[in-house]
Amino acid sequence: MLPNVLEKPEVVDDAVRAASKIRTMVSDAAEDGVRSARKAMKQGRYAAEDAIQEAERTVKQRPFVSVGVGFATGVLVGGLLAWAGLRRR
Repeated sequence: MLPNVLEKPEVVDDAVRAASKIRTMVSDAAEDGVRSARKAMKQGRYAAEDAIQEAERTVKQRPFVSVGVGFATGVLVGGLLAWAGLRRR
């Protein structure tokens, strides 16, 4: 059967064209995926930068509240770690 297929150039040409079309489609899809990933990374970076700037502004506007929140967070984390350490015994 293989020699019969190879003797018909139109069948081989159709197969080559189909393979080329599939390769192009896969390549385009991969490029679209890369573009989408880069766009998402940029958006994430901008969102993180905005959050950092907002936190810096809040700390500058309310320094005592910021210190209080940091202290309360430390006490809470320390208490949870101590409680977890006592439970293991």
